[in-house]
Amino acid sequence: MAILYLAFLVAAMAYYFVWLGGKAIWLFQQGDFALTLLGIGILILPFLGVWVVATSIRAALAHQHLARRMHDEGRELDTSDLPRRASGRIERAAADTLFEQVKQEWEAAPDDWRNSYRVARAYDYAGDRTRARAAMRRAVELERRERRAESA
Repeated sequence: MAILYLAFLVAAMAYYFVWLGGKAIWLFQQGDFALTLLGIGILILPFLGVWVVATSIRAALAHQHLARRMHDEGRELDTSDLPRRASGRIERAAADTLFEQVKQEWEAAPDDWRNSYRVARAYDYAGDRTRARAAMRRAVELERRERRAESA
Protein backbone atom coordinates (compact mmCIF):
# COMPACT_ATOMS: atom_id res chain seq x y z
CA MET A 1 0.00 0.00 0.00
CA ALA A 2 2.84 2.39 0.84
CA ILE A 3 4.40 1.81 -2.58
CA LEU A 4 1.11 2.66 -4.31
CA TYR A 5 0.83 5.83 -2.25
CA LEU A 6 4.42 6.74 -3.10
CA ALA A 7 3.81 6.04 -6.79
CA PHE A 8 0.73 8.27 -6.70
CA LEU A 9 2.68 11.09 -5.06
CA VAL A 10 5.52 10.80 -7.57
CA ALA A 11 3.04 10.81 -10.47
CA ALA A 12 1.26 13.87 -9.05
CA MET A 13 4.58 15.66 -8.59
CA ALA A 14 5.63 14.74 -12.15
CA TYR A 15 2.38 16.21 -13.51
CA TYR A 16 2.92 19.36 -11.45
CA PHE A 17 6.51 19.68 -12.67
CA VAL A 18 5.43 19.36 -16.32
CA TRP A 19 2.67 21.91 -15.73
CA LEU A 20 5.16 24.35 -14.14
CA GLY A 21 7.56 23.81 -17.04
CA GLY A 22 4.77 24.70 -19.48
CA LYS A 23 4.02 27.89 -17.57
CA ALA A 24 7.71 28.82 -17.60
CA ILE A 25 7.93 28.30 -21.36
CA TRP A 26 4.80 30.42 -21.86
CA LEU A 27 6.43 33.20 -19.81
CA PHE A 28 9.58 32.96 -21.98
CA GLN A 29 7.47 33.38 -25.13
CA GLN A 30 5.99 36.66 -23.91
CA GLY A 31 9.24 38.46 -24.72
CA ASP A 32 9.21 40.68 -21.64
CA PHE A 33 12.43 40.72 -19.60
CA ALA A 34 10.66 40.57 -16.23
CA LEU A 35 8.45 37.68 -17.37
CA THR A 36 11.51 35.85 -18.70
CA LEU A 37 13.18 36.17 -15.29
CA LEU A 38 10.00 34.93 -13.63
CA GLY A 39 9.95 32.01 -16.08
CA ILE A 40 13.52 31.12 -15.14
CA GLY A 41 12.56 31.17 -11.47
CA ILE A 42 9.54 28.97 -12.12
CA LEU A 43 11.62 26.58 -14.22
CA ILE A 44 14.03 26.09 -11.33
CA LEU A 45 11.20 24.76 -9.12
CA PRO A 46 10.62 21.48 -11.04
CA PHE A 47 14.34 20.71 -11.02
CA LEU A 48 14.50 21.40 -7.31
CA GLY A 49 11.42 19.25 -6.78
CA VAL A 50 12.86 16.34 -8.76
CA TRP A 51 16.03 16.54 -6.69
CA VAL A 52 14.06 16.52 -3.40
CA VAL A 53 11.88 13.59 -4.50
CA ALA A 54 14.86 11.58 -5.78
CA THR A 55 16.97 12.09 -2.66
CA SER A 56 14.02 11.28 -0.39
CA ILE A 57 13.25 8.06 -2.24
CA ARG A 58 16.92 7.06 -2.32
CA ALA A 59 17.22 7.66 1.45
CA ALA A 60 14.01 5.74 2.17
CA LEU A 61 15.21 2.76 0.14
CA ALA A 62 18.59 2.80 1.89
CA HIS A 63 16.92 2.93 5.31
CA GLN A 64 14.59 0.10 4.33
CA HIS A 65 17.60 -1.96 3.21
CA LEU A 66 19.28 -1.47 6.60
CA ALA A 67 16.06 -2.30 8.45
CA ARG A 68 15.74 -5.52 6.47
CA ARG A 69 19.33 -6.50 7.23
CA MET A 70 18.92 -5.70 10.93
CA HIS A 71 15.75 -7.78 11.05
CA ASP A 72 17.44 -10.69 9.27
CA GLU A 73 20.35 -10.52 11.72
CA GLY A 74 18.02 -10.28 14.72
CA ARG A 75 19.50 -6.95 15.84
CA GLU A 76 16.42 -4.71 15.71
CA LEU A 77 15.66 -2.82 18.91
CA ASP A 78 12.99 -4.64 20.90
CA THR A 79 10.57 -2.04 22.20
CA SER A 80 7.61 -4.34 22.69
CA ASP A 81 7.81 -4.30 26.49
CA LEU A 82 8.40 -0.56 26.89
CA PRO A 83 5.58 1.55 28.38
CA ARG A 84 3.72 3.65 25.85
CA ARG A 85 1.62 6.78 25.84
CA ALA A 86 -1.96 6.79 24.59
CA SER A 87 -0.61 7.95 21.22
CA GLY A 88 1.51 4.79 20.94
CA ARG A 89 4.84 6.57 21.37
CA ILE A 90 7.25 5.18 23.93
CA GLU A 91 7.21 7.07 27.22
CA ARG A 92 10.04 9.56 27.43
CA ALA A 93 11.80 8.03 30.46
CA ALA A 94 11.77 4.56 28.89
CA ALA A 95 13.03 5.95 25.57
CA ASP A 96 15.85 7.78 27.37
CA THR A 97 16.84 4.59 29.21
CA LEU A 98 16.83 2.64 25.94
CA PHE A 99 18.92 5.36 24.33
CA GLU A 100 21.55 5.20 27.08
CA GLN A 101 21.88 1.43 26.63
CA VAL A 102 22.21 1.70 22.85
CA LYS A 103 24.61 4.64 23.15
CA GLN A 104 26.98 2.50 25.19
CA GLU A 105 26.95 -0.15 22.41
CA TRP A 106 27.65 2.57 19.84
CA GLU A 107 30.51 4.06 21.88
CA ALA A 108 32.11 0.60 22.08
CA ALA A 109 32.08 0.21 18.26
CA PRO A 110 31.12 3.47 16.50
CA ASP A 111 32.31 2.25 13.07
CA ASP A 112 29.85 -0.65 12.97
CA TRP A 113 26.88 0.40 10.87
CA ARG A 114 24.60 -1.78 13.00
CA ASN A 115 25.38 0.29 16.09
CA SER A 116 24.84 3.53 14.16
CA TYR A 117 21.50 2.18 12.93
CA ARG A 118 20.47 1.20 16.45
CA VAL A 119 21.50 4.57 17.89
CA ALA A 120 19.55 6.32 15.10
CA ARG A 121 16.44 4.36 16.06
CA ALA A 122 17.03 5.12 19.74
CA TYR A 123 17.38 8.85 18.97
CA ASP A 124 14.09 8.64 17.08
CA TYR A 125 12.32 6.93 19.97
CA ALA A 126 13.73 9.60 22.32
CA GLY A 127 12.32 12.31 20.02
CA ASP A 128 15.60 13.72 18.69
CA ARG A 129 14.88 13.60 14.95
CA THR A 130 17.88 15.71 13.90
CA ARG A 131 20.40 13.39 15.52
CA ALA A 132 18.41 10.36 14.38
CA ARG A 133 18.73 11.46 10.72
CA ALA A 134 22.46 12.15 11.13
CA ALA A 135 23.08 8.76 12.73
CA MET A 136 21.03 7.02 10.03
CA ARG A 137 23.03 8.75 7.28
CA ARG A 138 26.19 7.51 9.01
CA ALA A 139 24.77 3.98 9.23
CA VAL A 140 23.93 4.01 5.51
CA GLU A 141 27.43 5.17 4.58
CA LEU A 142 29.14 2.63 6.86
CA GLU A 143 27.01 -0.19 5.48
CA ARG A 144 27.84 0.83 1.90
CA ARG A 145 31.54 0.79 2.74
CA GLU A 146 31.17 -2.65 4.27
CA ARG A 147 29.40 -3.99 1.16
CA ARG A 148 32.09 -2.50 -1.11
CA ALA A 149 34.85 -4.04 1.00
CA GLU A 150 33.13 -7.45 0.88
CA SER A 151 32.70 -7.30 -2.89
CA ALA A 152 36.31 -6.20 -3.54
